[in-house]
Amino acid sequence: AYERTCRYFAGKSNSVVVSVGYRLAPEHPYPAQFEDCLTATIHFMRTAQDYGVDPSRIIICGDSSGGTLTAAVAQALVNRRDLPKLRAQILIYPFLQGVDFNLPSYQQNGGVPILLKERTLAFGLKYLNKDLSMMKAMFKCCYIPEDLQLKYQKWVSPD
Repeated sequence: AYERTCRYFAGKSNSVVVSVGYRLAPEHPYPAQFEDCLTATIHFMRTAQDYGVDPSRIIICGDSSGGTLTAAVAQALVNRRDLPKLRAQILIYPFLQGVDFNLPSYQQNGGVPILLKERTLAFGLKYLNKDLSMMKAMFKCCYIPEDLQLKYQKWVSPD
């Protein structure tokens, strides 16, 4: 389903794009998806030259849960000295934070069908194998202790 998009990104950025057909939830619970993506990316980075690919030109990309996985893989690889550095990561509407679901992006996109807040939270909880009964507390951000809210406020804030 993503071949055309991946080819477009590769052509426009003059880079290599790695696309991984990772195992899907709920049949394969988290962290199977992350492990699949990380394993495939490491393998490709180590063997890129075998395919005539310059390892310094690799970009990883994902949308929705794939964007979340892309960010996680990039973080897992950032301090690796045994691998080349990724050229970039492309994140398309990823799910990146679970601290405040009332930030401007949630308000601005609340009516966009694919990004509906309730749907996004339900998918996120299902992805992490968590109980959907947490949704009400998540909407109100009352599941995070006040001291942690204050600690992370400078990074997760409408301001």
